[in-house]
Amino acid sequence: MSFRLEHVSFADLPGWLDDDPTAVIEAMRRCHSHVSTVKAYRTGSLGISVDDLMPAFSASPVPVAAPEAARAFFESQFVPFLIRPDAGPGFVTAFYEPEIEVRAEPDEIFRYPLYRRPEDLVDIDDSNRPSGMDPYFAFGLSRDGQISEYPDRPAIEKGLLAGRGLEIAYAKSKIDVFFVHVQGAARLVYPDGSRRRVTYAAKTGHYFSPIGKLLIERGKIDAETVSMMSIRAWLEAHPDEVDEVFWHNRSFIFFREAAVEDERLGPVAAAKVSLEPGRALAVDRLIHTFGVPFYIASESLTRLDQGKPFRRLMLALDTGSAIVGPARGDIFTGSGFEAGELAGAVRNTADFYVFVPRAAAARYGHA
Repeated sequence: MSFRLEHVSFADLPGWLDDDPTAVIEAMRRCHSHVSTVKAYRTGSLGISVDDLMPAFSASPVPVAAPEAARAFFESQFVPFLIRPDAGPGFVTAFYEPEIEVRAEPDEIFRYPLYRRPEDLVDIDDSNRPSGMDPYFAFGLSRDGQISEYPDRPAIEKGLLAGRGLEIAYAKSKIDVFFVHVQGAARLVYPDGSRRRVTYAAKTGHYFSPIGKLLIERGKIDAETVSMMSIRAWLEAHPDEVDEVFWHNRSFIFFREAAVEDERLGPVAAAKVSLEPGRALAVDRLIHTFGVPFYIASESLTRLDQGKPFRRLMLALDTGSAIVGPARGDIFTGSGFEAGELAGAVRNTADFYVFVPRAAAARYGHA
């Protein structure tokens, strides 16, 4: 997708003087720790590298005294550019971390499993991809020294993995499990009140097919009012059709267990740091680099800020198969039911401003 960057000033950012980006600085510090002690993030095609970001990472103040000081930090370290896609305006959706009741062992009610990554699922890249396999596949089945396409959602949900000890926990609703797959993470609540977390570990590799689009095409729900809530309501009202609809999406997600170390923060996502509620953004990682700040402004998105237009500084911390394009983002609203209610109906056009580190700004037409 082609696009251009247009240099703007901070005064051009709608609502900038009303924003409090303090939490973005805290998330940047977590990114700094990761890239300094583990490994750098891959540079997206836009060309902003971790090396470009390091001066800002290193200069982030501790603590941040006030919103004004936080804004002054970003103004000193970055140059904003409006992303102008040739295909039209930017677009945002939202995601959250579901919270569901589970059991460690199955019973008559809690019988729908969340699975760990199977031992025969292997990563695929150009070094081991079989001739003729779709290059989209990043995972495959390894058996007898041969790599092939991994079985899909219908095969797994019909019992392919049963009896292999891969079950992490059991939920009471296959609809709950499906939405955990869509979100890529969940908080699990056990009968004794203890809480654990599952986060994305791998997937079968098949293309993600949104069931909302399928239901719209079949005339089951209204395209104008489609939301996670309307999709869920239709599924609950048509239990006999749930499997067939779910199996339209062949992609299947595997999870790993993690502790809930900070109730305020979301799960560890693709950038390998905890998501900051309301400030973490999933982006197209082929274009953008994790750790880059984005200012998102949407006049039509009012459900996240008590009726006011959405105008916030965000940090690129995650990605997703549906997040494609230079001005396409997914906003993390937090964990639990209320966060899900907020996220479920976010489908809005938005302006995307990428914050380019000052040392790199000359490469993008700003001296």
